[in-house]
Amino acid sequence: METAERRNQTPIVELILLGFGNGPELQPFLFLLFLVIYIAALAGNLLIIVLVVPDSHLHTPMYYFVANLSAVEICSVSTTLPRLIGSLATGDRTISLQNCYVQFYISVILSNAECLLLTAMCYDRYLAICHPLRYNALMNGQVCGHLVAWAWIFGISYYVMLHIFILQLRYCGPKEFDHFFCDFAVLVESFCGNTRILQLVAFFFSVISNIGVFLLTVTSYICIIASILRIPSNTDRLKAFSTCSSHLIVVTFYYVSVIAVYLVPLINPPAIVYKIMSLWFAVLIPLLNPVLYCLRNKEVHQALRKALLKLAAFRH
Repeated sequence: METAERRNQTPIVELILLGFGNGPELQPFLFLLFLVIYIAALAGNLLIIVLVVPDSHLHTPMYYFVANLSAVEICSVSTTLPRLIGSLATGDRTISLQNCYVQFYISVILSNAECLLLTAMCYDRYLAICHPLRYNALMNGQVCGHLVAWAWIFGISYYVMLHIFILQLRYCGPKEFDHFFCDFAVLVESFCGNTRILQLVAFFFSVISNIGVFLLTVTSYICIIASILRIPSNTDRLKAFSTCSSHLIVVTFYYVSVIAVYLVPLINPPAIVYKIMSLWFAVLIPLLNPVLYCLRNKEVHQALRKALLKLAAFRH
């Protein structure tokens, strides 16, 4: 009876993203906070790209992946934050259903591409530490290009599969969406029609892109740590660990965030808890990439110093 009533409703063409509440005293603070985060994420990731592309000393597989990851992070924060910042500034929280779909699809592509890029970086570190003599042969420019291409191909394939099945359904859920961006992954029950296949497809791709590569990453780092522990010199051991420590921190934060985002809804917490976890995954993770690879890396420091000297010489 309830299903029939939902199908007889007028088709929804516009949604209201509730965001982080209606308190007017909190809106200016949130606006400034997210604006600063957005500018910092953009500036930091753009800085990495600007440093890596022209500097031949950074034309290595690791920085090739880092630059591509920065490009993904720029697109990721630009998919979610401008809409949130705009709604906080104007108070207009409406978004068309079509634009909501577009935002969801772009976030799906980017999240899967990011996941596989992190895995490619893990493979790069594994070869560098566990098979250093064969590294140049196994991780050349062609292999790097293929790994990046497959990361995007998988993300786009996931989007195409979701789009095919979502086209057969109709959104008939609530007009008010208690989130700060369009995440239909947690609102599958809001679609009218047979959602069983959609859930199976989403589960299948999630297993591959999250659980599968997570296990691959864990296995790789077990081998990496075992190889590092076999190095007799403490200095060489610390040097080897430093080459993968930044990536290990990024991967740890990434998978902790992913696991929290997927597991938190299972315990049916207040909506604000899920939104905070999603905020950490979608907004704060992009800040980690430039912070870790810029502040903790001597080669990036040297490239930045050279770029500043060139800029100073150009101005004079």
